[in-house]
Amino acid sequence: MIYLDHAATTPIPPEVADTMYEVLKSQFGNPSSQYQLGLDMKKQVEDWRKTVAGALGCEAKQLFFTSCGTEGDNWAVQAACWQNRHLGRHIVTTAVEHSAVLEACRWMEKQGYEVTYIAPDGNGGITAEQVLEAVRPDTALVSVMMVNNELGNVYPIAEIAKGLAAKKTLLHTDAVQGFLKVPFTARALGADFITISAHKIGGPKGAGALYIGPRVRNPRPLLAGGGQEGSFRSGTEATAQIAGFAKAVELRTENLADKLAHMAAVKAYAAETLSAIPDLRIIGSGTAPHILSVSLVGWPSQNIVNDLSGQGICVSAGSACHQGRPSHVVAALKLPKRVAGGVIRLSFGPETSQADIDACAEALRRHHDTRMPML
Repeated sequence: MIYLDHAATTPIPPEVADTMYEVLKSQFGNPSSQYQLGLDMKKQVEDWRKTVAGALGCEAKQLFFTSCGTEGDNWAVQAACWQNRHLGRHIVTTAVEHSAVLEACRWMEKQGYEVTYIAPDGNGGITAEQVLEAVRPDTALVSVMMVNNELGNVYPIAEIAKGLAAKKTLLHTDAVQGFLKVPFTARALGADFITISAHKIGGPKGAGALYIGPRVRNPRPLLAGGGQEGSFRSGTEATAQIAGFAKAVELRTENLADKLAHMAAVKAYAAETLSAIPDLRIIGSGTAPHILSVSLVGWPSQNIVNDLSGQGICVSAGSACHQGRPSHVVAALKLPKRVAGGVIRLSFGPETSQADIDACAEALRRHHDTRMPML
C-alpha cells in the first residue's frame, strides 16, 4: 500500500501501540480512584499532559485533554461566546474552516448569533487584514484555522492575535493540521484557544487537546459530569489514548526539523513530478510541508480516488470528514467546474518517499491516458 493521505489520519508507530497496550493491560486504573492504582494513573496522566504541553509550548495547566479535534473546536466556540455573551453576538470565521468549526458556528447562528464568513482568494489565501476588518465592537469570537486541511495554506494567526490583543474578542485556531507540522508555540502565537489532535501526528484516534490561554476566564465546560480535567472537561480520562498521544508527540518531536524538511522536499518533488502530467494543475498556494492539492482537469476526482485505490494508492478527494460530499473548501475558491471537479489531495508524512510519489504519478498519468474526461 502507498499511503498519501496523512491529513486524514496517520499510521501508528509500533512504539505508540505498545505504549497503549501496556496501559490497557497493566495500568488500567481510573485516575479519579483514591487507592494506589488510581493515584498512579493520575500521576501518569499529568506526566503525559506535560509532554504534550511541552511540545505545544504552554504550561501543563493550560492543556485539557479531549476526545478529538471536533470536541475541542466546539468547546472553544461555545466557551468564547459564553465569556463574551455581554459583549455581543457576532462571530468571525472563514468559509474554508474545518466542518467542526463551521457547524459549531451554524449552531450558534440558531442561537441568535450573526456569523461573518471570510472568503478566500482563488488560491485559498486569507489575510489578517480581511479578518480584522470584519471584527466589530460586538464580536465575541474570531476562529481561523492555522493550516487548511485541504489546501495546505497557512493562515496568519499570530498577526490576527496581535490585532485583537487590545480587544475583548477572543481568538480560536484549529491547529490540528499545524501541530508539529508548522513551527509555533502557544506562548508566541497569542491565540486564546488552540485545538490539536493525536491521530494527525502518529497517535490514536479518540484523543485530542484544547489549549486555553490566560485571557479566558473560568471557561464554561462543554460537558457536565464528574469534574475531570480540573472540572472543565468531565468524563473518565481515556488513559490509553492519552498515553498514545504523548508517545506520538515524543516520537514526532525527535529530529522534528529533519522530518519537516523531508516532508517539504517530498511535497516539492510531488509538485514538480505531477505537473508534468497533461491537464494536471496545482491548486492553492499552500506552504504547509505535508499537503498538496491538485486537479486533473476534466476527470472526476472520485473516479480518480477509486482507480488509485484499486492499485493500492490512497489519496483523497478533499477532507475525509466530508464522507464523499463535495468540498466546501474547493467551492469557496470559485474554480471553473472542470477544475473543481477534478481536485484531489495528497498529504505526506515522515515515511513518505519519492518512490511513493513516482508510483502515484504513474497511476495518475495512466488514468489520464486511459479514461475519458467526463467533466
